[in-house]
Amino acid sequence: MKSEKAYKRSRQRESILGVLRNTSTHPTASWIYDQLKDDYPGLSLGTVYRNLNILLEMGKIQKLQFGSTFDRFDGNIHPHYHFICEECGSIYDMDMDMDAQIIHSVETMSGHSVRNYRFEFYGICSRCKNKAEN
Repeated sequence: MKSEKAYKRSRQRESILGVLRNTSTHPTASWIYDQLKDDYPGLSLGTVYRNLNILLEMGKIQKLQFGSTFDRFDGNIHPHYHFICEECGSIYDMDMDMDAQIIHSVETMSGHSVRNYRFEFYGICSRCKNKAEN
């Protein structure tokens, strides 16, 4: 991971980070571009991707890869669980405590030192579930 000093300050990058930190939708690069293109007429999708990669290197965002066509991005870098709807593809943050016992069990069983982990729940979100029931 590079330090922040390795990169020149960029208003566009700060705006991208602001968009990610102010949404809970776990957007694609294209969605982020659509949110910012009016504020930055010269902005390109390539610029958004470059800045997302810089933000990843700086440790300011997460890239979420769930096997879909497009990567999604998360401005919340703190460990947390996600719920992925298999119907609509929405990704939700789960507001629940991380289970420290999982890390302890893995470290005890394997002798490895866990630095990070991902744990996702898959199923049908309440919105899709309600649509199906009505």
